[in-house]
Amino acid sequence: MQTLAVDIATTFVDDAAALVTGLGRAALRLAMAPIDRIANACDIAGVLTERRATFRMWRASRARARHEGRRSGLLGRLSPFRHLSHLT
Repeated sequence: MQTLAVDIATTFVDDAAALVTGLGRAALRLAMAPIDRIANACDIAGVLTERRATFRMWRASRARARHEGRRSGLLGRLSPFRHLSHLT
């Protein structure tokens, strides 16, 4: 029963963190939109588009590695089911 309570609490904390992260990204995107438009208008050599493509590839490989790896949080390390993480 204790593991269920810990699981629910962990899920709640993870969801709250994801919500805050998403809201922060949306606010940042809204604030940076005028600056991005000016930067894209001034990008004659296409440096920004190349940099964005490189960043997308890096972010995808990092997400893939994170998905394949174990959970890095404290509760993930102490979980009695951590050796079953490959099943999810």
